[in-house]
Amino acid sequence: MRDAAPSMLTSEEARLLAATQHPAPPVTETKIARLRLLATDPNPKIRESVASSYHTPEDVMVALARDPEASVRGCVARNETTSCDILRSLADDDSEMVRGWLAVNFYVPTDVMDALASDESETVRRLVAWKSELAVAAH
Repeated sequence: MRDAAPSMLTSEEARLLAATQHPAPPVTETKIARLRLLATDPNPKIRESVASSYHTPEDVMVALARDPEASVRGCVARNETTSCDILRSLADDDSEMVRGWLAVNFYVPTDVMDALASDESETVRRLVAWKSELAVAAH
């Protein structure tokens, strides 16, 4: 029975398989134009999608970081491609959820993490501590 079980791929094998079997489509000017258009959609779920995209231009991310909907700003905060300057701008966001997403983003600058470590929200402080524990455990 064990011989019939599927074998597990290493992370490198999985990355190579994904790159060859499911290559990402190229990022074209048309795609960028579509992201720019969708970033202004009245539906916050559409704007969340744009804020979550790795291909959203920085000027669009700046605008989305100021979106009236916390859920959109939260997507900006957790996006691994969001620039450090934009992430810094979210450190004082009114929304605990936005600051929480910021706390778990591994690309947030140290100065922002230091500020979040003394956040007014216990939840945000606990997320900062959790992420710090993960970093220590990884080393």
